[in-house]
Amino acid sequence: MSKLAKLLQRPEPLVMGILNTTPDSFSDGGQFVDKASAEARVKSMIEAGAEIIDIGGESTRPGATEVSVQQELDRVLPMIECAKQNDAIVSVDTSKAEVMQEALKLEVDLINDVRSFTAPGALKVVSSSDVHICIMHMQGEPRTMQQNPQYDNVVTEVQEALIKRIAECEEKGISKNRIIIDPGFGFGKTLEHNCQLMKQLESFRIIDCPLLVGVSRKTMIGQILDKDIAERGLGSVVAATYAALNGAKILRVHDVEETVQAMRIINAFQ
Repeated sequence: MSKLAKLLQRPEPLVMGILNTTPDSFSDGGQFVDKASAEARVKSMIEAGAEIIDIGGESTRPGATEVSVQQELDRVLPMIECAKQNDAIVSVDTSKAEVMQEALKLEVDLINDVRSFTAPGALKVVSSSDVHICIMHMQGEPRTMQQNPQYDNVVTEVQEALIKRIAECEEKGISKNRIIIDPGFGFGKTLEHNCQLMKQLESFRIIDCPLLVGVSRKTMIGQILDKDIAERGLGSVVAATYAALNGAKILRVHDVEETVQAMRIINAFQ
């Protein structure tokens, strides 16, 4: 059993620290583009209690510029090596089959794909490995997803889409115990949609896969609190705590230390 599989069996949620090695990510774009600052960020998140480091080399915010395979590889591979050297569980946030392939050579633990492995070759790459995968719901494409998202019933439709994609993964030989699900907060969803998903988060237990929730510093937090990105830390920790109390197994966050402290408090009370 892999280290990640063992951790997923414990009752407490896992904290996943975000490392964006990009110049244009919505929250921390440009902060960790050089190797020294990125390495320092990895080490500080691990010291703060992050058990998973999620490394991304291409922004998926609306309107973000696409990057080439080589650009993405140049950004993420050194950081994978750094995180592995620091004994972290490593996740790679990518949709490109070529990046997945190279990441697997470095023995990453998780591939986190906002496009749910629909890009050419992506599903084939992960099906031939034993890596964990995270499939996320998104309506539309990252660069246009927020233009006019619409649902009749957002909770039901997201659940049905995830169940269908799980079945498609299983058909390609990926066992369900390797699959993590993400409702995709902010990916083709309005504030109302996001709030409905959060209110009914526990209903995702019916899918019987570990649930990843990522709302850290997102627009939904800013809309609720009327705060700019730099002022969304407290709201993000509260939202992560609510998610943890309602079934989230992995919390994808920027504010690692604060989220870890929040988890320790609720674990003590439970």
